[in-house]
Amino acid sequence: MLYDRRRRRLEWRSAVPTNEETAPPTSAGGPPGPEGPRHGADEAPGRQQPASDLAQHVKAFVATVRKAANRRRVYLLIAAVVVVVGATTIGQIRLNAWQRDFYDALNDRHLEALLTQTGVFVAIVAVLLALGVAQTWLREILKINLRDAVSSDILDEWLQPRRAYQLTWAGDVGRHPDQRIQEDSRHLCELCADLGIGLLQSALLLVSFVGVLWVLSEHVVLVIGGRSLQVPGYMVWCALAYAIAGSWATWRVGRPLIALNAERYAREADFRFSLVHVDESAEAIGLYGGEREARIETGTALVPVLAVMRRLARGLANLTWVTAGYGWLTLVVPIIVAAPGYFNGTLSFGQLMMVTGAFFQVQQSLRWFVDNFSTIADWRATLLRVMSLRLALPALEADGDRASRIEFGRHPAGTLMLDTLEVALPDKRVRLKEQCVEMAPGDRLVIIGAPGSGKSMLFRAVAGLWPWGSGRVLLPQPEALLFLPNQPYLPLGTLREAVAFPFSVQHCPDAEIRSAIERVGLGHLLAKLDVRQRWDKELRIDEQQRLAFARLLVHRPKWVIMDDPLSAVDHTERTELCGVLNHELAGSAVIAIGRSAAAAPGLDRVVELVEMPDGDVFRPPMTAVT
Repeated sequence: MLYDRRRRRLEWRSAVPTNEETAPPTSAGGPPGPEGPRHGADEAPGRQQPASDLAQHVKAFVATVRKAANRRRVYLLIAAVVVVVGATTIGQIRLNAWQRDFYDALNDRHLEALLTQTGVFVAIVAVLLALGVAQTWLREILKINLRDAVSSDILDEWLQPRRAYQLTWAGDVGRHPDQRIQEDSRHLCELCADLGIGLLQSALLLVSFVGVLWVLSEHVVLVIGGRSLQVPGYMVWCALAYAIAGSWATWRVGRPLIALNAERYAREADFRFSLVHVDESAEAIGLYGGEREARIETGTALVPVLAVMRRLARGLANLTWVTAGYGWLTLVVPIIVAAPGYFNGTLSFGQLMMVTGAFFQVQQSLRWFVDNFSTIADWRATLLRVMSLRLALPALEADGDRASRIEFGRHPAGTLMLDTLEVALPDKRVRLKEQCVEMAPGDRLVIIGAPGSGKSMLFRAVAGLWPWGSGRVLLPQPEALLFLPNQPYLPLGTLREAVAFPFSVQHCPDAEIRSAIERVGLGHLLAKLDVRQRWDKELRIDEQQRLAFARLLVHRPKWVIMDDPLSAVDHTERTELCGVLNHELAGSAVIAIGRSAAAAPGLDRVVELVEMPDGDVFRPPMTAVT
């Protein structure tokens, strides 16, 4: 049967072993396994983000959007936002000019003019309202498209061959990629849209109203010692000084919020993982009566979350002294600084209100930093988490300074050869007792090793998931090769889709799927073949391993490499299932890795996995990758 080559390559890459031997580091900082303890946290608490890091992360974000499939839509939305914001600015200028005419009519008690200006006000506000609705809609659509661009790009990089597994060994940046891709990328795109549009609006209002305020400053004459003094741009300088003072105070008080937000996201990720871990282990916890210990585990993860939230609360309270005080003073500062012109008679009441409105718009634009500092701190922390992951992903395969690397390639004769293969583990280095192992079609081989000897890591190395070590791995074409890990992967969906994986069900005839399921002793599941469930939760581990053999029957590869795939099946049933290899797949070459030859009955050639007395080991990174 012919299958799509690209899909077969996915199966070749998709070994997801979770054996007890040297499993990848856990995300919750649990007890150390054979690989050693975890190091550090997501980001070091209190770490200030260097300016060079910020520039690098901003550049990475822009590059991500520029190469996105929907980049033209993003550009059009940004252009539309600029047009709408520009039109809104023009409307704000017209509204400011309206204040002079309205308040002069009110001061002169001119009813007809007052009614006329009321009508003008309604027209201006109607236009501004329509523009506001359009701006809101464009902003929300822009958020959706930015998230599409960023999330799709990171997913593409994350799910490149071998990267998702190798990321678990990449240090702190490899912790909780699910939260960084789902929650943090969403938050980052929303903050980028909100802050970007707010900054654009403030900049346009500043440019527009500075000119207005400069001209109106001519009417503000100061009288000092009986002498009149006219300061060019007097109101502009007052607004600028007021905004600078508020921005400086805000920066001084709110600066610690940047590091606190980064730490909060890291601790929230740890807490979330502990909850997921308990949820997925609910059966075992109930059987052992371990609810009290699980409560302690989740409570321990919650403590640092609450601690950092308390520190954030104190920081935000301190910042509110500045921002709220600044806002209240804004009500009277423009009137006070413009009052000399009004009392000297050079400003009418309408002009005073117009000057006050222009002053408010200018300082409102200048105080954008004051109003948004806590949001900017949140943005910087989120940008750090998302873009550090994005930058780390392409560098995973290029990281060769931890240990020498295994050479991978295609065998020129289309067979399989392990040539002087050595695997560098975090605590030792192992190799096969035979220097060169070469397999021909129909050959059968068992590789045995004691518990903890590195059998599963050898399996991953042959699959290309673990590149650290030395020697050569020459494999046949990927469409002819299938890896069976100890813990089968069952995708979300129907049982039929699980058997057909990684093909679509259209490539696998119904009769073949049913026959394969019955052959491995799962005939009682045929009635549920098209039921969508979490089959990795519904099926026992022995049933999952049987289902992997059903997948083997459907795909019928020419080369099979297994990592103790029947460890949960009793000896009698194991012998029966291995009959699949001896009958239906009699012409296929098989390598079975396990504790003894009993891992795959009927495979007679045995090679031992041994530990080397010396040699380089793999050293996981000790610090965060940012």
